[in-house]
Amino acid sequence: MTESDNVSFNIVIPSIIGFGFSEKPIENGSDYGFNADLWHKLMIKLGYNKYALQGGDIGAGISIKIAQKYPENIIGLHLNYISDSYEPYLKENNDTTTDIIKFRKHLKEWNEQEGAYSTIQSTKPLSLAYGLNDSPIGLCSWIIEKFNAWSDNNGNIENSFTKQELLANVTLYWLTQTIHSSIRMYHEISLNPLKFRKNDFINIPVGFAKFPKEIPTPPREYIEKGLNIVHWTDLPKGGHFPALEQPKLLADDIIKFFEKLN
Repeated sequence: MTESDNVSFNIVIPSIIGFGFSEKPIENGSDYGFNADLWHKLMIKLGYNKYALQGGDIGAGISIKIAQKYPENIIGLHLNYISDSYEPYLKENNDTTTDIIKFRKHLKEWNEQEGAYSTIQSTKPLSLAYGLNDSPIGLCSWIIEKFNAWSDNNGNIENSFTKQELLANVTLYWLTQTIHSSIRMYHEISLNPLKFRKNDFINIPVGFAKFPKEIPTPPREYIEKGLNIVHWTDLPKGGHFPALEQPKLLADDIIKFFEKLN
């Protein structure tokens, strides 16, 4: 239970299929939409006919899909990330403002420098998995490099995470042998990206927390072409892993957003 003076809520944290202790998918199609159906079914079975959503990374994509598919059950959606596969439905070619052009240039440059991991995980997940699942050093380096590159650590990873936190994360993948099933998600998403169709606009209230060291995030005006943004916060510090890096900043913004809807 989390609460402030004006709002309180129970927290349900589902694990994404194929990650950690969750079941490994054995069939194709374990993408955002597939997971969205599982999570919604879970919430209904737990007795939550109305509930709110919060997501970052892959959880953001799943939460967006839930909001699209089951809007009548959703109170509001809070995000701290949006997938680079996100593409809203555009009635006209009106997505060429200066900020959007600048973002696309930045995303292209970022992918050239940092996007190799995504390409191989999207196209050759099994080939990569054999090597990572066979070598604890290989697995550790593959995972820790991202914690280092994507966090707001000022050149020292231990400014953001303890060694115990980092090694616990790697160990979870190693002991459960889920590196393949987790990176397979990238392949599934590449086949069914977050591309909105005509009636996919999310009308429920959406809040967004933008952390300065997050991997490339579209400008607000582009996100708003597909999501009903009613709350936007530019945070002073933090990166791609805010629940670990800056938990209080993230929690405070989530509470602030849902206080508006209370």
